[in-house]
Amino acid sequence: MAFELSPERKAVLEDMLGRYPTKKSITIPLLHLCQEQEGWCSPEVIEYVARTLEVSTAHVQGVVTFYTLFLQKPGGKHVVFVCRTLSCELMGAPEIQHALEKKLGCHANGGPSADGNWSIVKAECLAACGGGPMIQIDDEFYESLMSSSSTTSSRRPRTSPCRATSASRRSSPIF
Repeated sequence: MAFELSPERKAVLEDMLGRYPTKKSITIPLLHLCQEQEGWCSPEVIEYVARTLEVSTAHVQGVVTFYTLFLQKPGGKHVVFVCRTLSCELMGAPEIQHALEKKLGCHANGGPSADGNWSIVKAECLAACGGGPMIQIDDEFYESLMSSSSTTSSRRPRTSPCRATSASRRSSPIF
């Protein structure tokens, strides 16, 4: 079945087309818009973006495979991106990832959890090298995390084994 943007998102697309110098220059914003609606960058999304921007599917596929924040397969309702670059790795990202996998019941870059609520994705730099390890949950960022068996927040479902290490940092809402 062919992918199409919702009327609301088509209006956003029309606005973008007026703000960028060329159609090709909105490849990344349009992919984000499509992923918001579809949940991932399916082959149908890639074809839609290529057709809409009058570029090759190879160009769009290249963008999707280069940037780790574009999901290449269906995920859970919530996506946890774990930074995998050097500063986060040295500060404990592997332990954070392992704790998340154990608690949420899914593996990084694997499928969603059994209940369909969570996916974990290893992400290239999330731009918080001074505050690692860092994760992104949906569209929110959390820095200076450490593995912990305690759950410290009730703003979202209590399903994560991590928390912020400093009172000045906000703790993750799922921790």
